[in-house]
Amino acid sequence: MKSIARFCGNCSCGCPELFVDPSAPAERQVVITDDFGQRVEMSLDQFGSIVEAAKAGALDELSLVH
Repeated sequence: MKSIARFCGNCSCGCPELFVDPSAPAERQVVITDDFGQRVEMSLDQFGSIVEAAKAGALDELSLVH
């Protein structure tokens, strides 16, 4: 797996991370891990939909949640 980005917050519990695994089946090539060792796997198309939504502003209101 190749690390693409690490998302560190203001805690000491670890950092979520985004990976791409080109050797995985197509529907599982994008991997997001959380602070607790859990992981979400999805296709590049599914991840692309998340990126498109974020670029379009669909996730902007999340910054209001604390």
